[in-house]
Amino acid sequence: MSGVLIVTGGSRGIGAAVCTLAAHQGYDVVVNYVHDVEAAGHVVDYVKRCGRRALAVRADVSVEEEVTALFETAAALGPITKLVNNAGITGLTPGRLDEQTVSSVRRVFDVNVTGVFLCAREAVRRMSTRYGGGGGAIVNISSTAARLGSAGEWVHYAASKAAVETMTLGLAQEVAGERIRVNAVAPGMVETQLHAEAGLHDRLERLAPTIPLGRPAQPAEIAEAVLWLLSPAASYATGAVLPIGGGR
Repeated sequence: MSGVLIVTGGSRGIGAAVCTLAAHQGYDVVVNYVHDVEAAGHVVDYVKRCGRRALAVRADVSVEEEVTALFETAAALGPITKLVNNAGITGLTPGRLDEQTVSSVRRVFDVNVTGVFLCAREAVRRMSTRYGGGGGAIVNISSTAARLGSAGEWVHYAASKAAVETMTLGLAQEVAGERIRVNAVAPGMVETQLHAEAGLHDRLERLAPTIPLGRPAQPAEIAEAVLWLLSPAASYATGAVLPIGGGR
């Protein structure tokens, strides 16, 4: 048995793909969501059909009390051994930095940065040998935007993901001696609802020619990288940021 895995933003897209692949690999899964309870329920049902246990837990990762409750509820499945910080947003309106509102930018950093901090903190408090835990692994979902900058669309989002990568490196160094590995996956263009929900319905088609492999990724392809970093096969990997961007 692989243990208990919490996936934030686990109801759709990359998060749902991580949950379903994790079930095949023997994990019990906690599917975190904010709005789409129906989608979260479908993921839970799939995990259970794979013979694993699962819970859907609503929590806004930017709210400390809700994150604490998420981890306390997850403990009903047993000791938490893995965390995937996948929940993230791009903001209300894509565009230049000088066109963004302070409230929209703050919300992006609240979810993408503070949310990762809160969930990682709660995970460390449960996994670390310093607190009597048996160790574990954390994978944060970054983006190739942290390196590319996302000029003209989501500079603030790119900056938030750069913060996630720095947090990944620093936390990995802090807890390496406490049997916790911390890594990140930085996806490039992925076929999810994120683009359409931001009003950029043609974004994948428009940018596909800039990808050396000629196409966006499927969520399942990102999930493979995440599950590898969680697994014993990646036992010597910590503080790494693995770009999965098709060469872009």
